[in-house]
Amino acid sequence: MYKTNQKNETVANGKNAKTYQFKNKGLKKILLSLFLCLTLVIGAACSTDTSSSNQSEEQTANSQLIDGDFTIGISQFAEHGSLDNCRQGFLEGLAAEGFVEGENLTIDYQNANADMATAAQIADNFVGKKYDMIMAVATPSAMHAYNAAAGTDIPVIYTAVSDPIMAELADSEGNPLGNSTGTSDALPVEAQLKMIREIMPDASTIGILYTTSETNSESTIAIYEELAPKYDFELETVGVSTSADIPLATDNILKKVDCLSNLTDNTVVNSLPLILDKAYAQNIPVFGSEVEQVAIGCLAAEGLDYIVLGQDTGKMAAQVLLGEQEASEMPFQTISESYLYLNKEAADKLNIELTEDLLDRAKEVFENIEQ
Repeated sequence: MYKTNQKNETVANGKNAKTYQFKNKGLKKILLSLFLCLTLVIGAACSTDTSSSNQSEEQTANSQLIDGDFTIGISQFAEHGSLDNCRQGFLEGLAAEGFVEGENLTIDYQNANADMATAAQIADNFVGKKYDMIMAVATPSAMHAYNAAAGTDIPVIYTAVSDPIMAELADSEGNPLGNSTGTSDALPVEAQLKMIREIMPDASTIGILYTTSETNSESTIAIYEELAPKYDFELETVGVSTSADIPLATDNILKKVDCLSNLTDNTVVNSLPLILDKAYAQNIPVFGSEVEQVAIGCLAAEGLDYIVLGQDTGKMAAQVLLGEQEASEMPFQTISESYLYLNKEAADKLNIELTEDLLDRAKEVFENIEQ
């Protein structure tokens, strides 16, 4: 185009001035049009560069994905906040290591609804489908997954198992007894007792409801029994077999205690709203064991961050999927750091004053009880 314009100008110079001026105005229009076109082209180029940059960043992110196509079966024993957070954290931990659901990872999520037989069926089903890995959330699901996968090359990664040793998933040194490892949510019992004493200086008896078939609860109660006298507490416990036993068990235990301390017992947690209603009616505080229990009405908890617990589990699973380590070679991990959670509305209903020191220390303070 530039050469053509140059030729036109030369021809114009060979003619009279009037013709030259006409040609020159035409040239200006052409040059102006060219300038506008060039501006559009540059703008488009910039837009293309930005798009290319975004595509490049996306490709960079995608380049971090691990090659392959993996399938993990997730068996969750019950549906409640802490276990849901474990599962969410697990997927986040995997994604951080290059395993992304919908990209190179397929997840088959199954919930046992706190039923032992269902948990066993889920584990057997995953083994029958020969998944690359089974991830089990909570002690009962972990035990069933461990038993189902025994004798196969399917690794089992568990989380939210309070005592892997008592559950016979690990030896006394914390080493796996089979091709299984994961993370423990052992409760910070002493921190919980200290917090209860601070909030209720005159209390004498703590009550605990638990499911007799959940080894995680039995293990935690043993720690409570050992440490309660240190903080001048007596312990009252009532065991249940199923959720149907909980209404009567709650009525009975509330007659004998100054407060309840709730564990991560799956069957009991599923009935927590009922327990809270009965306890509130008698002006008896219920202490939780993690943030989600406080969110729905427990007065306070000294508990773990279950998202972080799940993330750590996901990173362990990634090591196994990558072939960097065998599950059978990895001791289980325990998170030691706990956090204080408070529910101010619950405190107001119970006429309990939460000190400024407690409120300042809390990681999260709930003003309204979630329905």
